[in-house]
Amino acid sequence: MNPEYAAYCQADRRFYDAPHRALQPAGGAGGEELAFYPAVRGAAPQGWTRSRRGDWLSYSPDGLRLPPQGWKLHISAALDNADSVLERVVTHCLAHRLAFKCVPNPGLLALRNAKYADRAGSGKFITVYPPSDEAFPEVCTALMELLDGEHGPYILSDLRCGNGPVHTRYGAFAARFCSGPDGRPVPAVADPRGRLVPDDRGPAFRIPSWVTPPGFLAPHLEARAAVGLGDLPYTVEKALHFSNGGGVYLGRDTRTGEQVVLKEARPYAGLAADGADAVARLDRERTALEHLAGLECVPEVKDAFEVGDHHFLVLQYMPGATLNTVFARRFPLARRHPSPELLAAHAAWAEDVHGQVERAVEAVHARGIVISDLHMSNVMVDEESGRIALLDFEAAFPAADRRRQIVANPAFVAPADRRGTDIDRYALACLRLALYLPLTTLFGIDRTKAAGLARDIARVFPVTEEALRPAVAEILRGTGEADATAATDAPPHAAVPGPRTSDASTAPRTPDAATAAPGPYGDAAGPDLRDWPRAREAMADAIAAS
Repeated sequence: MNPEYAAYCQADRRFYDAPHRALQPAGGAGGEELAFYPAVRGAAPQGWTRSRRGDWLSYSPDGLRLPPQGWKLHISAALDNADSVLERVVTHCLAHRLAFKCVPNPGLLALRNAKYADRAGSGKFITVYPPSDEAFPEVCTALMELLDGEHGPYILSDLRCGNGPVHTRYGAFAARFCSGPDGRPVPAVADPRGRLVPDDRGPAFRIPSWVTPPGFLAPHLEARAAVGLGDLPYTVEKALHFSNGGGVYLGRDTRTGEQVVLKEARPYAGLAADGADAVARLDRERTALEHLAGLECVPEVKDAFEVGDHHFLVLQYMPGATLNTVFARRFPLARRHPSPELLAAHAAWAEDVHGQVERAVEAVHARGIVISDLHMSNVMVDEESGRIALLDFEAAFPAADRRRQIVANPAFVAPADRRGTDIDRYALACLRLALYLPLTTLFGIDRTKAAGLARDIARVFPVTEEALRPAVAEILRGTGEADATAATDAPPHAAVPGPRTSDASTAPRTPDAATAAPGPYGDAAGPDLRDWPRAREAMADAIAAS
């Protein structure tokens, strides 16, 4: 899944919606205004036009005609200084008749700076449009002086100007579009011949080939070019992962030739649910891993340093691939007709992997640490040795603190009542089922699906429901189910293929009357899924209602 979709999951547990609508309080437009920063509440001043589009609230002086493209200014801010930064910039822009737009409330700003927000747009809090290229240096210099020393995330698509949160890039002012590399319309700028070409808005600063930066930007361009690993004894060989909080890189220690992993954290970016930025989470990881030093199932901390305000943690390289990747390569139900031997081999592998992960988690708990973000992409599997390792301790905390979970994979997110080590035990229970059927994301809507999932696993794989009962019981704990293994979900159906053989005795069993009894249309169980016309009507009604 594209991680940027996560922003559209805020509105409702079951339905997508645009972030700016998801964060609107009850009470209509008036309630929404109260949620805005004070500087942008109420009507626009006389002689100004105020408009709302998506995340942005725009102000434009009447009669001003902006050029279609040019050097625009982006201003970032952290949650703790955004109110003050916005108040000063609004006052300045209104006084000097500068068109601008802003993200008008703290909730939307937090989403734009979240861990998996769009990296190209991350940090953009205020956009100021100079009226011309000639006016740009004066406008930029004034904003740099106004906000000197203020903090905010670095805007990756831009050039940072000075010691504050002012950034700039050359790009489109007007909404013009052209075809991108994949044929889809993308924002455009005009080249010197008047042809519309893509306005590159990726997470890297680029100047169109025909544009010459104004001279006053020279020291800022030089400062940007000077940032690098320099004399540090590490080289970066490739990027392994990117998020809005920073990157993870495969590197090498030039002194020893040892392969290492470098984790990067950007200040004020990559915010978690508790407001912690990437730097705070990297510090949590370092603290946890140093506390776990000596365990073979976690990487060793090799070094830590800072480059250009970015923080880095150097970790031992753990060979292999993530459990999620290994699972996808070998999952037998991805094949059309998996043989009984293949299903049995997968079951043996799944039991071994889960046992190793469980023992590793117990070793971490014995040191008094909660992982709090255990899932298949945070487990490394070395297929040559068969050993596993645990990765990503950014959400880790001391078990004695009994905290709630703040960062989670949707397929392993713990219920709100779980605290401390119970968070990891819930994830282990989800992993027990996910290694056979990776559908545990459903538990975020209805945990009682665990019983049906276990039943399907036992029907397809050579694993008994009795063996899966402890995992199901852990998942259902707190749901009010008296007997976890007796819980039922929708009537069994043919969604999960069984082994295909010529022997009718090994084919999937026909549901008996007790489990297949249809519920009335519209009840909690929904329509009988063997009755296609009624199931089809139910789906159509749901789509229309949404």
